[in-house]
Amino acid sequence: MASIRNIVILTGAGISAESGVATFRGPDGLWEGHRVEDVCTPEAIARDPGLVHQFYDMRRAKLGEVQPNPAHHALAKLDAEWRGELLIVTQNVDDLHERAGARRTLHMHGELLSALCARCGARRPWREAMPPGQACGACGMEALRPDIVFFGEVPYRMDEIEVALAQADLFVSIGTSGAVYPAAGFVQLANHYGAQTLELNLEPSEGSHWFDESRMGPAGVLVPAWVDEVLAG
Repeated sequence: MASIRNIVILTGAGISAESGVATFRGPDGLWEGHRVEDVCTPEAIARDPGLVHQFYDMRRAKLGEVQPNPAHHALAKLDAEWRGELLIVTQNVDDLHERAGARRTLHMHGELLSALCARCGARRPWREAMPPGQACGACGMEALRPDIVFFGEVPYRMDEIEVALAQADLFVSIGTSGAVYPAAGFVQLANHYGAQTLELNLEPSEGSHWFDESRMGPAGVLVPAWVDEVLAG
């Protein structure tokens, strides 16, 4: 670890699954009982805004029933104690990293506890239900929607992520399937710029062969052990 200063970490559904957060897509192809096409596309919210808003209202409400697990707390400890650069890029829309205490985080797929105006792009914190037709406080238009990156939309802050990967000495992927782009391509980009790469996952991802090292097991076990290893130098 003596040569490591800049670390980029990517977290996916697997890190929050141990807290009881439903993973992105179940073995039956459904996401909490819904087809992804019906609740997570621009076409879906245009076709049936009531269903889409209700779906995210339900997910938002469920956040209060879950807590950060040891993997979240371990990354928060790394965030607090690591003297070099650190960026925790998460594909998750929950707030478990922040509740554990992590501050150097970036939500590339949006956040459940945020509302986005589809007209002017303004954002605001949002914790309660969000019926269709809510007015934006910035522009006044009745165009608030969940601040979630739907399929077909560009993930947030990609330029910032790519700069961090270009400067990284170490890239770590935790609890991701390696199937959803552009995040699935981060390991290849990190390799291109010369970073060491490590995968911590319950089972090999679709991109495991791109990593220098892969460790298999529960995030709640692997991540604290890895963080202790990093901080010990």
